[in-house]
Amino acid sequence: MAAATATILTGLGTAQAAPAPAPAPAAVRAPGGDFTGIAALSNCSGSLVRFASSVSTDPALILTNGHCYEGGMPSPGQVLVDRSSTRSFTLLRPSSSNAGTVRANRVLYSTMTKTDVTLYRLTETYAAIQSRLGVPALTLAQSAPANGAGMAVVSGYWKRIYTCSVQATIPELREAGWVMKSSIKYRQPGCETIGGTSGSPIVSTSTGEVIGVNNTGNEDGERCTLNNPCEVDANGNITVDQGAAYGQQVWWFYTCLSATRTIDLNKAGCQLAKP
Repeated sequence: MAAATATILTGLGTAQAAPAPAPAPAAVRAPGGDFTGIAALSNCSGSLVRFASSVSTDPALILTNGHCYEGGMPSPGQVLVDRSSTRSFTLLRPSSSNAGTVRANRVLYSTMTKTDVTLYRLTETYAAIQSRLGVPALTLAQSAPANGAGMAVVSGYWKRIYTCSVQATIPELREAGWVMKSSIKYRQPGCETIGGTSGSPIVSTSTGEVIGVNNTGNEDGERCTLNNPCEVDANGNITVDQGAAYGQQVWWFYTCLSATRTIDLNKAGCQLAKP
């Protein structure tokens, strides 16, 4: 896992006034090219996120990894739902300077099984954060990224942006007892992520949506150990790729989303791991 602790763990006349000059066109922000919507945690990175159907009066959400959870890494098979939290996060401006602090009141969902995510609910709405800090949320993509898709891993912890593309979707990734499915493997060079980049959003460089969450890499060439995940193909064959880096799926949240934009693990078709 790539958490900081785990590695230790972008005027001709007088009668009429001359017309005002047209305003200069606003700079077009390259998706994933700055730190819009990015959060820094005490030990990891994260992002201020929204669902495609979210409204401005909804409580805002922060996305990071399951292994960045303040209560410690969830055990294999463990799923945490609706836990209290008082964790604080630093939101960044596009330039990476600090915009201000927000605070969570609940952990809506946290696990390291199938994916590696923690989703926090904040004490403020999207509108309140936008008004107070000027920070907008990034939208979670509703489908998995395609191979070859351009991507950026934007780390609030290091205030660093890595850019590359999706190399492949790995059927299964195993790491020290944890099993993750449909993991996103990065095409190198470009995304040689390090400790502290855990929880960084994987941002599509074409849409600006969050297409995954960065979480781990094989550091030493070991097989299926902590900080050394191994790949398992559809036939069960195990491969070790030293230096490879990976992220996990986030679109599964939509399969469990209620009409009021809450996480309902009992919803038909819900693909997130359940307690």
